[in-house]
Amino acid sequence: MNPASQVPARDECVFRYTLQRHASERPDKVFIRLDDGTEITYSTFKSQVERTAAGLATLGVAQGDTVTVWMPNSADCLRVWFAINWLGAIFVPINVAYRGSLLEHVVANAGSRVMVVNGDLAPRLADIDRAALQTIVVFGAMPQGFGGLRWLNASALDGDPASLAPLSQDIEPWDVQSIIYTSGTTGRSKGVISSYVHLYEMSGPDSWYMLDENDCFLVSGPLCHVSGTLPVMAAFSRGGTLGITGQFSTDTFWRAVDGTRATMVAFLGVMASFIAKLPPADTDRSHTLKKVMLIPLPDDWRSFAERFDVTVWTLYNMSELNVPIISEPNPQAPGTCGKLRPGVQVRIVDEHDIEVAPGEVGELIVRTERPWALNSGYFKDSGATAAAWRNGWFHTGDALRCDSEGNYFFADRIKDAIRRRGENISSFEVEVEIMAHPDVRECAVIAVPNETAEDDVLAVVALVPGRTLAPVDLLEFLRPRLAHFMLPRYIRTLDELPRTITQKVEKHVLRGLGVTADTWDREKAGIRITRDIIRS
Repeated sequence: MNPASQVPARDECVFRYTLQRHASERPDKVFIRLDDGTEITYSTFKSQVERTAAGLATLGVAQGDTVTVWMPNSADCLRVWFAINWLGAIFVPINVAYRGSLLEHVVANAGSRVMVVNGDLAPRLADIDRAALQTIVVFGAMPQGFGGLRWLNASALDGDPASLAPLSQDIEPWDVQSIIYTSGTTGRSKGVISSYVHLYEMSGPDSWYMLDENDCFLVSGPLCHVSGTLPVMAAFSRGGTLGITGQFSTDTFWRAVDGTRATMVAFLGVMASFIAKLPPADTDRSHTLKKVMLIPLPDDWRSFAERFDVTVWTLYNMSELNVPIISEPNPQAPGTCGKLRPGVQVRIVDEHDIEVAPGEVGELIVRTERPWALNSGYFKDSGATAAAWRNGWFHTGDALRCDSEGNYFFADRIKDAIRRRGENISSFEVEVEIMAHPDVRECAVIAVPNETAEDDVLAVVALVPGRTLAPVDLLEFLRPRLAHFMLPRYIRTLDELPRTITQKVEKHVLRGLGVTADTWDREKAGIRITRDIIRS
């Protein structure tokens, strides 16, 4: 029997049983290290989790229930998360940036009766329909209560483990561990249903093969997102150490590395660019960090690796997947997102699920040998589930290509592709070239309508503090780097681009603004593009 087709044992992937095993085998091993140096061992954490689980049980939380958690990254958030899973209940974290109709949507979709919140966030609940919520447990300052809810402070979660009733049935690897909401940049946020196997596979030995129990993985993303939950499981499943800090900040990042003694971090989106464009310092190589995941892989990754004395990897993933593609150390193929890993099957297809010719761009679709190793659908959204899981494959919505050596390359989100003068343009590829300019800190490329039925290219950039860059100079920089039809017609400069809590640029916001009064237009500037030259 193929081992890859079997689910892992309960004490490998189910949080309750894995924590029991680690607390028995390595009771004094540090599991959590905060950025102020505070340490929590596996045995201490297990005791904290049991007490918190007992508190939740007294509030009526039972196996199979959803519990919504609305907290920033902290040891308390981790303790509540593991306590929910200790009971066999389902962890439903939500983004601390949510408010208004988006908050109302996810609260209603989750359907939780109990919610654990940060005191600074709780007042936002006053303005929405609170759906099934009955009890709110508050960490921090207790807000002024409002009707129809029971308000309790965090001490309500300090229960007696002896009062915990036995589970009605064992928690199985295929049971639902969490529901993580997508960003919702193109529509309503969808709740990605993850089994214990799914999260284990996303962070396991076939994907994060460079990690072991001696590593300290610094969580750089929020715990309401896969960029936060994946490092937790990666460290936890190996009996390693987890570094916990607050929201990612360029100014405090190296202090967080020093405080947690982190050896591994994953940078998403613009994070690596922000760090790379800090002024050089004598301390650039005086730290514990040794392993860095850069997602995506920038063209200048070698200078990043040399400057900070780290080994670099890259990968392709999303909340619904399990890292199907990952690179070797210090990948040699420029712009790659890696190669297919064991246990995963992929195809690159057209809009009819017909495989495209080798080397051509198409949608990546995925399936796995191990059952339950991908998402289990979208919570209370059968239509979206059926659309994504058609013909027996999960459809990513991402356009990729694969070369003759098995290297995969991300082309674009299909919804972000730009069509101009009969040519398909990858916004991602244009962004890569713009980011190569030393004065550009971050950028986003979007389609805007032109006078015909197709698109024009708008580049929105934010500069490195203290730098200036004229749009015409950026255009000249791009001319030898891009095909003529890819060169932006419009360039707009902002102090900072709108971003999600996971540092992804909110392109839907920029699309909504379109061509603003302060946007530079090369056609109005009298610059004409031909296939070979730019002339005015």
